[in-house]
Amino acid sequence: MAIFGEADRVLAQVDAVLSAPVVNRAILMTTLLAILGHFSLRWSGLQGVWGFGAADLPLLVLFGIGGVPILAQLLLKFLRREMGADFLAAIAFVAGIWLGEYLAAALIILMLTGGQVLEAFAMRKASSALNALASRMPAVAHRKDEKGEITDIALDDVAIGDLIAVFPHETAPVDGTVVEGHGNMDESYLTGEPFVVAKVPGTAVLSGAINGDAVLVIRAEKQARDSRYARIMNVMRDAEQKRPRIRRLGDQIGAWFAPVALLFAMLVLYVTGDSTRFLAVLVVATPCPLLIAIPITVMSAISIAARRGIVIRDPTALERLPTCQTAIFDKTGTLTYGRPELTDILPGEGFVGEDVLRFAASLERYSRHPLAMAVMAAAKDRKIEAGDVASASEKPGQGLTGVVDGHNIAVTHRKKLLASDPENARFLPETSAGLECVVMVDGRYGATLRFRDTPRIDGKSFVDHLGPIHRFKKIMLVSGDRESEVTYLSQLLGIDQSLASQSPEQKVAIVRAETAAAPTLFMGDGINDAPALAVATVGIAFGKESAVTAQAAGVVIPEASLATVDELLHISIAMRRILLQSVIGGMVLSVLAMGFAAAGYISPVAGALLQEGIDIIAISNALRLALRHDIASDLGGAR
Repeated sequence: MAIFGEADRVLAQVDAVLSAPVVNRAILMTTLLAILGHFSLRWSGLQGVWGFGAADLPLLVLFGIGGVPILAQLLLKFLRREMGADFLAAIAFVAGIWLGEYLAAALIILMLTGGQVLEAFAMRKASSALNALASRMPAVAHRKDEKGEITDIALDDVAIGDLIAVFPHETAPVDGTVVEGHGNMDESYLTGEPFVVAKVPGTAVLSGAINGDAVLVIRAEKQARDSRYARIMNVMRDAEQKRPRIRRLGDQIGAWFAPVALLFAMLVLYVTGDSTRFLAVLVVATPCPLLIAIPITVMSAISIAARRGIVIRDPTALERLPTCQTAIFDKTGTLTYGRPELTDILPGEGFVGEDVLRFAASLERYSRHPLAMAVMAAAKDRKIEAGDVASASEKPGQGLTGVVDGHNIAVTHRKKLLASDPENARFLPETSAGLECVVMVDGRYGATLRFRDTPRIDGKSFVDHLGPIHRFKKIMLVSGDRESEVTYLSQLLGIDQSLASQSPEQKVAIVRAETAAAPTLFMGDGINDAPALAVATVGIAFGKESAVTAQAAGVVIPEASLATVDELLHISIAMRRILLQSVIGGMVLSVLAMGFAAAGYISPVAGALLQEGIDIIAISNALRLALRHDIASDLGGAR
């Protein structure tokens, strides 16, 4: 068994060399030059040598350069029992040389290498996601010694208990706890929460979190290889390695068509004893619609998608998308806008809600907290003018304080009020789903302001659209956000199954389990979604915040529009429909031609011309997709 395993490894290495993009590009350029030389010499009237016409000489050189790799790949596929569309094309290539149809043989090389070059151009290596993940982490950590001196050390040299300085806008290198400094960190890439998190001594820090404007000193609690970000990288690496090999539609059809055509040709030879009929059957059976119509259709779909602002990183995603039956969504930034909005003002006794909002909005102009923008936007919408601010101060984790129009104002949170002022805390309303802040006016409870991460305006119509129009049978919401927010959104959008507080590892397990039951579509926008995007049947990266997420997905929608996702679904359906028309129609015509060739009505030369006609029909049909301008979203909601 070890011998067979080693043989398979060697064959795989040889195949990788022969099918390398640089080899295919070189053969493609040589083929184009040889065909150009063929027609130039044909029109020149020059005499040939060694019994060959002058026009055939460039093609003979081509066969030595481009034919050898093709024949080598043919042998490898035979040894590995892989008889796809290109296997039959390689046999037809040999048959073309045998018949003396050198131009036909050269065109087969053009079709083989052209399709591979097109596919290689559109594809990206799966490992780029890991490279993008790794590029976000610092190469060194700033260790602070007992004397207060800071020394740069390699990330792998960080030991548990080391004091590590994280400078403004740097990425935390390891998991730890803040021991010095007050500031904020953006952990949205890791947790899925769309808000900046305050950091004070005693609070935890996750590796991969982006520091704000302050210098923080943390005590390392894990080594770099065991930290949160490294775990996400490990999950991503595991997802990449375990992603099942997706066979292209052309290979799926060619897997049965190639051996059937070859067996039929051999049967004709056995029954009739006529090698001419045998060769004629092979020539008309050459699966050019598979080799040319499919890349043209896919590239047309990629072009249409690009015009709509959709980046197709993996062309096979377009083939698989119409087969997906389960849609799984992240919450923040996907089905929501990723920005909170003020929804309720609950004033205390003796206060008017808009007056309290004016006090809060006046102070929030001096804050960088995400809720500050929501408070100021709410005041602007209500045409509330800001008051005079005499002083303002903000301490992370403590809140915002200042003097507005002579009143002492404090914008804080429920937990701090409960701990520091139980007397006023009794006026607080009951807790509810979503976010909130508490406003104190001159030491009295002024109001509670409540916020929500606003659902996308077309979210409900999009979710309702998936079943009847796109034939999804199951829709899930899987988020790292808190349960109250996830439950609220799932009920609002009509999603039956939702899971909250999910880590990247848990998301991968969920997506992998669902994919085992039925093809899945997963949409997400954060680094914490990257592993799940990689293991889904089709992964769609939403928004343009994270290069890591984009690298892990097969499709990227930078402008984060659900209507654009709907357009993508319609494009994939149209592509698959036209693709199947081209392929199946071409195959049917080829089968009919094979019958006539077997009966002796079609010679090999006529068969080659007939096959070219079939190719033109299939390719013309494939080009219809590129000319379509009626593919659009039919959602009821707005973009």
